Amino acid sequence: MRLNQNTMLLGKKVVLVPYTSEHVPRYHEWMKSEELQRLTASEPLTLEQEYAMQCSWREDADKCTFIVLDTEKWRAQPGPSEESCMVGDVNLFLTDLEDPTLGEIEVMIAEPSCRGRGFGTEAALLMLSYGVTKLGLTKFEAKIGQGNEPSIRMFQKLHFEQVAVSSVFQEMTLRLTVSEPERQWLLDQTSHVEEKAYRDGSAEH
Repeated sequence: MRLNQNTMLLGKKVVLVPYTSEHVPRYHEWMKSEELQRLTASEPLTLEQEYAMQCSWREDADKCTFIVLDTEKWRAQPGPSEESCMVGDVNLFLTDLEDPTLGEIEVMIAEPSCRGRGFGTEAALLMLSYGVTKLGLTKFEAKIGQGNEPSIRMFQKLHFEQVAVSSVFQEMTLRLTVSEPERQWLLDQTSHVEEKAYRDGSAEH
């Protein structure tokens, strides 16, 4: 999505930056993991295919993708490369043609050492807030494998409620409808976030 290609969101634990070609090699290494392929229902791609995917995601109007960086590493001086600070990604898919106010959210914390530390929760909060304030979304869905208890608990903590279970796909669908109180809660939870201009890794730390 071109809308977010110059946007950086700076939180306490994570920084969200647009997915650029600089991030592809690390992302490609992550997606060789059979565990991540299973959790994200993804097929392994070649590096060339991954670069092509990154380009298409940047151009597609129905996909908003941010790479998740570790804020502490990113702030370290002298500034390390963004690739070395990467911990995962967060996506919004706007694929319901009949309802442009609905977004499907996906969060992946790919680095095992970074799981269970609140990175995914803050990344999700930043993305939900971005979806509400910048994309006009009022409903969110998350489709999660039934065995992925940490992810299910995380979304439940973010006020998502279970609406469906697919025994065929072994996945659960959770939904958040953003009422005015939920919108205010989201904005309160992300009031610390700074939005900055991003230029391919050259944003000031």
